[in-house]
Amino acid sequence: MGPEQHIVYRQAGPQDQEQIGAIDDSFTTDTVYEVAVGDERFALRAIVVDPPLVKTFPADESDGVSDDLHVEVAVDDGKICGFVVVGVEEWHHRLVIHQITVAPKHRGRGVGSMLMRRACAYGRRLGARTAWLETSNVNVPAVRAYRRMGFVLCGLDTTFYRGTASEGETALFMSKALDAG
Repeated sequence: MGPEQHIVYRQAGPQDQEQIGAIDDSFTTDTVYEVAVGDERFALRAIVVDPPLVKTFPADESDGVSDDLHVEVAVDDGKICGFVVVGVEEWHHRLVIHQITVAPKHRGRGVGSMLMRRACAYGRRLGARTAWLETSNVNVPAVRAYRRMGFVLCGLDTTFYRGTASEGETALFMSKALDAG
């Protein structure tokens, strides 16, 4: 399904911080990826979990988005329903997607895809050749969405979340070439 026609997309401003912080970024999934790691390869295997996993992210301890990051928002009837936070690492021309979140009632309607297209266009304007992001092996809904957006798995880290609320999960890294359009 295409992006909702009545949603307006724009660059975020300081006045948007409160609404951005209030968006529910939790998710529920009945599938997670089991990660098998060998000396020279790794593999993901989808496994069903019953009961479904409900993941709620802890509140960020920061006071908002850093000034050196770019934020795009999706606005429905005056209320922010999604956002993406990105930055460009110039030394290797990489657009880093720090966070993309869509409010639960707007998921599956193309809002995330449109936000990602806008983020990638921003990266291209600044010379980025690759878009890159990190997610978790338990966030299968996000992995599926990123794959639909053209991202591919490019690596993982079994220790990335050590000492955090997500300990035991595996970080999955995904990328997408930007120089092809």
